[in-house]
Amino acid sequence: MSIKLGPNRYGKAETRVVRVTKNGAKHDLRDLNVSVALSGEMEAVHYTGDNGAVLPTDTQKNTVFAFAKEYGIASPEDFGLRLARHFVDSQPTIGHARVELEEYTWERNVVGLNSHPHSFVRSGRETRTAVVHYDGRKAWVVSGLKDLVVLNTTGSEFHGFIKDRYTTLRETSDRVLATEVNAQWRHTGDTIEWDKSYEVVKRCLLQAFADTHSRSLQQTLFEMGERVLETVSDIVEVKLQLPNKHHFEVDLSPFGQVNGNEVFWAADRPYGLIEGTVVREVPAAGPAWD
Repeated sequence: MSIKLGPNRYGKAETRVVRVTKNGAKHDLRDLNVSVALSGEMEAVHYTGDNGAVLPTDTQKNTVFAFAKEYGIASPEDFGLRLARHFVDSQPTIGHARVELEEYTWERNVVGLNSHPHSFVRSGRETRTAVVHYDGRKAWVVSGLKDLVVLNTTGSEFHGFIKDRYTTLRETSDRVLATEVNAQWRHTGDTIEWDKSYEVVKRCLLQAFADTHSRSLQQTLFEMGERVLETVSDIVEVKLQLPNKHHFEVDLSPFGQVNGNEVFWAADRPYGLIEGTVVREVPAAGPAWD
């Protein structure tokens, strides 16, 4: 039996870098969590411990900080592309770089009626994400977001489903629909106005969720992905993960009250998990999502 090394990569995970850009009294802030993973000619280090092809993970961490100073952080995607290209193009033993980024949002502190120039409040909004791949010839960029919690108090139904002897769920024509949107979308290019694109996609997702009279969360998922693809021409795939954050109507009849779809208990777990990808075309080869 022949035993060989399979796919592998290594890198520095979760480097937290905060970049303050000072324009006189007004400061801007970008707060990222950066994970780098490299692969290439790594057989010798695995087979014999020869580190001649290895760029230390500590060096990768230092590069993140140095690039934040030298180039600033225009967007997670831009910063990830810059790092990925550097690691591959500067090191002959590195053939592929994967850079995963999360951005944590800070909003300006409002003092009186004015936004403070250098005081910030951590936002309770979603976390912005990006995954960048570069192999020396081509770059893949997948933008995204996670933990975007949304809820419709009506406009959602669920009925006509399969029923067997274990089914206890009642059909409904009016329910609360809530989910925590986790979305990724793949771009065809790598010279996008990243911040503008992100805000457009987020708006599409939110509008489609609000506009759709939902007969299933799957239908809502498709409408959200379709809205993005109809609006943004350089996006070819939208991948969505939507946990169903169940809100069950409380039975108030023991207290002589009629609920009327006004009082609910929010179930923590278990929960339904709906996942799907909405595509414009057959996906191109390459590590787009991984």
